[in-house]
Amino acid sequence: MKNKKKQRKLSITEADFMLANRRAARLEEIEQHGRPITFRKAIHKSKKVYDRKRLKKTEIGD
Repeated sequence: MKNKKKQRKLSITEADFMLANRRAARLEEIEQHGRPITFRKAIHKSKKVYDRKRLKKTEIGD
């Protein structure tokens, strides 16, 4: 007798379904508007706020 390979049944998990749904929605959006739409905009950062990275950049530049 020959060993028969067991066939796996294709099982779609909830995570797979969500990913496919998101991807389809994104492709639809790009098709409608010609480009992806970003909902989150960059928030303006106040210069008065203490920012160590900005201070380091200005020290290096000087």
